Parts: sequence; C-alpha cells; structure tokens
Amino acid sequence: MAALKYLWSPWRMKYIQNHRRDTACIFCLAAAQADSPENLIVKRGEFVFVILNRFPYTSGHLMVVPYQHTANLEELTAACRAEMMELATASIEVLKKVYRPQGFNLGMNLGEPAGAGIADHLHMHIVPRWSGDTNFMSTVGQVRVLPEELEETYRRIKDVWEPIKTK
Repeated sequence: MAALKYLWSPWRMKYIQNHRRDTACIFCLAAAQADSPENLIVKRGEFVFVILNRFPYTSGHLMVVPYQHTANLEELTAACRAEMMELATASIEVLKKVYRPQGFNLGMNLGEPAGAGIADHLHMHIVPRWSGDTNFMSTVGQVRVLPEELEETYRRIKDVWEPIKTK
C-alpha cells in the first residue's frame, strides 16, 4: 500500500498542478534548506551534494548535484568534477549496503534533447538496478511502483552513509 500512497500522494498532485518551468531551480532551493526528509539531501560535500530523486526509477535513485547552477559540465572546476565522482562512488557503496542491487545505471543527460528533465542545472543519476526491475507498469503504463516511501528510503540511506568516508 505504501507504493500507492507514494504514487498518488497529495504532495505529488500539488507539484503536478503547480509546476511551471519558470519557477526557481529545485536543486538550488533544496541546497538552501537544512537536510531533512523534506528536501531529500542525504550527503553534502564542498562543491556538490547527494539528493534522492523525488520521482525515482527505483528505490534508492540518487543524484549528485553541484551547488553551482549550470547546465555545462565544462563550467565546473576540476575539483567539483572530481568530488562528483567521489560522491557517486560513495553513493554506490551506500546503495550496495542498503539495497544489494545487481547493477547500476550511472550518468548525466546534458540538455533537454538528451533527456534532461532539469536541463538548466546538471546532475548525475545513480540508479540501482535488479534483473527484471522493469515491468509492464513502467513499460506500458508509464507508471512506477516503489516498495517503500521516500521518507523510508531517506532514513535508510542516511543511516548507512554516516560511516562512509569520502575525500
């Protein structure tokens, strides 16, 4: 039942009804807030942060996001790009401990034609995967069913992340 609650939550409908492309950047807004289940940030670095995807493909779908608001990878400093990879690596380590996935999708969609949902603020996706995790709901219905609510995913990842060391 948790999956249905997530899928049809009042927050989700409010977001869909009020979402406009000319609103403030969701990543910049999240970065300005204190870490909590509301903003979904699970880890902060010097140049980037790790946040749960509010509309995940699978449980544990994370994104590594630079604080710098830019669509262009080449505008980030070498230190920022390096920290993105370090936190992506740590994200994989955490997700292996929490969910024991069989594989991962890791990558960026740069620009709207490349599939970026938020094209103005680049970000890297880390998606845990399992054999057979795509079913008719995703393929035919364009609907995702998740086995747990985002608040639970946030708690599980945050609890495991604390002892993980990053550069």
